[in-house]
Amino acid sequence: YCADRRLDWWFDHHQSAFLTPADEAHFRADDSGKKFLDTTSKSCAEFIARIAREKFNFEDQSLAELIHWAHIIDGALYKSPAQCVELRSSALKLMQIIEGEKDADFVEKIIRSLTEKSLDEILKSSEIHAKLDPILERHWKTVELIKRKARYSRGVVSFDLVGTGIDGYNKFIPYYFYPETTYTVSLSQSSFRTKISVGSNPWSPRPRTHNIAEICERYGGGGHAVVGAVSLKPEDLELGRKFMREIIEELQFEE
Repeated sequence: YCADRRLDWWFDHHQSAFLTPADEAHFRADDSGKKFLDTTSKSCAEFIARIAREKFNFEDQSLAELIHWAHIIDGALYKSPAQCVELRSSALKLMQIIEGEKDADFVEKIIRSLTEKSLDEILKSSEIHAKLDPILERHWKTVELIKRKARYSRGVVSFDLVGTGIDGYNKFIPYYFYPETTYTVSLSQSSFRTKISVGSNPWSPRPRTHNIAEICERYGGGGHAVVGAVSLKPEDLELGRKFMREIIEELQFEE
């Protein structure tokens, strides 16, 4: 949230939506009817569509497929780890492009196309395939790298990606190889940050018992009850490793 008069429309579903109590107070006092928060919503796309329908009587059926898949992706409502790691659907392939593409103009072009074409139609584009093929190649290399580096102990899978050149990955890869785990904690480094990623397995046989957002907030990060992250300065690598060890220790089960 941003307590700025230039902020017109605002939707959020994150538990950590407000950086300060003053920001939250500003939101609570707003009477514009254009700012909305629902931390129970699994996705922003579904939330925006619901508000548009219920409060503004607007519904566009041509966006139904897009909203459906955005809801699945944002809410991590996949049927299995294999569905989101093997990337067989058009929506999940496009997700890989949008997450991995550095050219903001190209991402904007995809977003605009999503308002006019189906997901399958967009994926048929030669321009899309020129981007997708190397991304999928990197994805499968990352899958193999995480398979080698990941270690499982007492309900937590952890791995350190520093020095691998990987600063982002499909968050469900650990559950693909360790379906028995409840949590995953990883460390990565890019030119602008050191990042601790913390997640929970939606299919875990042993239920999650921690609120991940609350844990990450103690280290200056945030997120949801089921997933969160902590961002540090890129040079704070050893501090990141220290925080990572502490988070793993807190999440681990006794046996």
